[in-house]
Amino acid sequence: MAERVRKCKILTFLLFVDDRKDEHQPVIPGLPDDLAMRCLAKLSHGYHGVLESVSQRWKHLISSSDYAHYKAKEGWCGDWLFVLTEQSQRQWVAYDPDADRWHPLPKISGEYADWQHFGFSCVCVQNRLLVIGGTHAQQDLSSCQKPSVTNQVLQFDPYKKQWTSVARMRTPRSQFACSVVSGKVYVAGGRNLCCTRGLSLAEVYDPLTDKWEELPAMHIPQVDCLGLSYRGKFHVLSDQVGLSDVNTSQVFDPSNTTWATVEDVWPFSRAMQFAVQVMGDGQVYTVVDWGESLIKTRDSEDGEWYNVGSVPAVILNNHARALEAFAYGFASLRGELYVLGGKVLKWEEAGAGRFDIVRLALVRVCDPKVRPLKWKETRPMCGFARGCILGCASLEQEESV
Repeated sequence: MAERVRKCKILTFLLFVDDRKDEHQPVIPGLPDDLAMRCLAKLSHGYHGVLESVSQRWKHLISSSDYAHYKAKEGWCGDWLFVLTEQSQRQWVAYDPDADRWHPLPKISGEYADWQHFGFSCVCVQNRLLVIGGTHAQQDLSSCQKPSVTNQVLQFDPYKKQWTSVARMRTPRSQFACSVVSGKVYVAGGRNLCCTRGLSLAEVYDPLTDKWEELPAMHIPQVDCLGLSYRGKFHVLSDQVGLSDVNTSQVFDPSNTTWATVEDVWPFSRAMQFAVQVMGDGQVYTVVDWGESLIKTRDSEDGEWYNVGSVPAVILNNHARALEAFAYGFASLRGELYVLGGKVLKWEEAGAGRFDIVRLALVRVCDPKVRPLKWKETRPMCGFARGCILGCASLEQEESV
């Protein structure tokens, strides 16, 4: 909070600076340009819209390559929560917790820009957001064009604020496991048009060399699977893990490049793509929505799971009954858990009576270490962003030494 107040004071000062038309005038009167650049670069991305409205010169500066290079050199990417919803096809939005603001990212262009995109994975690595693979399908159901499963990888640069393509996966895949382990991106399983019953193929991406390498295949093909990084290993959880008679998952150990099948229980939601979060301290949290949205955490010693609370019900205006949301996003950022968007079924008693689907822009957050959980609402997602969460990933700026 103190840091946010300090930045707001800086911003308030900057907003009162006179707009000089002469290009030879300093960026901020009374300050050397290098110090002025430092002041502006320290402000996080949620403030950039306000900064650009101060003057044309500031607008050009904030969008310039010099500004992007300066922030990149200092490692000041800021903290980001990236979200893609069903209502904002192909246009992601981002939340800045410092500024408490949401803003849209540039639209993704290209051959499939107007197609639906699902079954992809999204992760943050090396201060970049990667959107990996998935299926592209025409929104017009009557179209004769068949869906396309892709191996494409898109990268969002938070400094330049632009999308680019990076090296493609070796294998096109959709509905696959994906996670970051020790700075590299691991993918495994999924399906494509040649193999609809599940892939056993796996590969790893090194963002420093922009290359994918093939890994040993899994013992058992997997589809509709979840990937997570846990204790330095890549865990692939099938959509059957957690059921009473199925407790096996496949684990890849990068230190000896081998797969192992282990007996373990990982309860998680099968209606969400982001049901498990591993916090910076290694603590794991998951949402289990079998009748109620419970949040569980894992005892690191014996592997047992226990309840820490639940996702609160949704209260709508002019509707007496509390409603349980579904298809929401579950994310972690700066030691807190976020529940984003989703839908509720609202019963309308007028006429014959029916359920209406209400798409939510609601964002709720809690500190999982404070018990009982104390949820608070933060700023809702902006504009068109609401409803089912298709993609969700967080990026945290590394603390300077």
